Amino acid sequence: MGRWGRYGRDRYGRGSGYGGFAPYVPVAVRRANAAKEMAKLAKKGVHVSPVVIEGRAIASTFWGKAWCDNLERYSDFENRLPRGRAYVRNGSVVDLQIGKGVVGATVSGSALYTVKVSVKPVPAARWKALCEDCGGAIDSVIELLRGRFSKAVMERICRQGTGLFPSPSEIEMHCSCPDWATMCKHVAAVLYGIGARLDESPDLLFRLRDVDPADLIANAGKGLTGATAAPASGKVLGEGDLSAIFGVEMAEAARPSPAKRARPSKPVPVPLPEPEPEPRPAARARPPRQPPRIDRKPAAAAPAAATPVALPKRTPVRMLAGIHAGRTGFVSWANADGSVHTVSFDDGQGKAATQVRSSSFGVKWELARSAGPASPLAKGTEVRMTAGIYLGYSGRVASVTNARSGRDALYTLALTGPDGRKARTTVKHGSLGRVWTVA
Repeated sequence: MGRWGRYGRDRYGRGSGYGGFAPYVPVAVRRANAAKEMAKLAKKGVHVSPVVIEGRAIASTFWGKAWCDNLERYSDFENRLPRGRAYVRNGSVVDLQIGKGVVGATVSGSALYTVKVSVKPVPAARWKALCEDCGGAIDSVIELLRGRFSKAVMERICRQGTGLFPSPSEIEMHCSCPDWATMCKHVAAVLYGIGARLDESPDLLFRLRDVDPADLIANAGKGLTGATAAPASGKVLGEGDLSAIFGVEMAEAARPSPAKRARPSKPVPVPLPEPEPEPRPAARARPPRQPPRIDRKPAAAAPAAATPVALPKRTPVRMLAGIHAGRTGFVSWANADGSVHTVSFDDGQGKAATQVRSSSFGVKWELARSAGPASPLAKGTEVRMTAGIYLGYSGRVASVTNARSGRDALYTLALTGPDGRKARTTVKHGSLGRVWTVA
């Protein structure tokens, strides 16, 4: 028999489920009920952020995969995680909010259950050691959040027990469902939902662990043994070619140097016994092989066609022609072969979107790149983010380093999002006009 009888009602007044648990509710019905409840909260002004998984993979970026791999390496969690994966894939995590040291979520099951996951902050000594080990091996906060660093830095950040990701002893879990297990399937779904959310906003991991990602950039010192040197200036966003900015290889048409043609040797005059010339030498006086030379010249000057490449999301783009000419937006979608991109706009002229083809690159649209002013900005300058994970945030310059080196200056920005959320980030002077701009 169950805890409160096989049939009848449990101590919460629910009834006819086996062992006191509510009867099974199909996934489609759970989704519909959850959608109604979330719609009610949205009407009241409550911000709802569901976890949406496209396809079978829960996470696709370095930070999302590293979070999920960290969960699965601990035997404490292995028995409950499979049910959680199924729940998060079918859209049962209808709301997930990540704050400093805590994650709050609502999961749709037989009813709507409230889940709270508390994560302890990274100890100061461990964070200091991590920053010293990674010092000088990470080029910028943007490179860090995109997961573009050496394997040695990657191994150090993911190291079990001393890295950035929490161990089971640092996680406390609570769910309002009647399951007495420490980790129920609803909590497991939320833990996987955190990994999916880190795909979209990897900075939330640093917020959850109560650390500043800029510390990993500022602490340039000993560095890791076996870590590669800092990337060259061409790799930093806004200071190189397209392949260095977005990590893709572009086929560059190399013009073959025209080969030197050997002049045709002039026929040596042969003295003839008779003064009258024969007809054959007159026929040889024509220029030999003139048509092949004319055909060969334009063929050498024909340029090779560039191969389409799908640009990453949030790539800044400027329109050159059409109804959106002069506007600066960002790539919000691209097809697999890179032949078509969707460009979205969110500026003073309002929100809009348009599709462009790679064949019109340089004619109707181009990458939004600008070196910005040569002189560094002063502390306190009002700024606004135009691309990246802080798109739409505004604030001011909090501090300036390398101020004497002009375009090599680094700025620490204190930002405020549209929802009032505070953030700090470090940007380079060379990305002014593409990633951020003066307000």
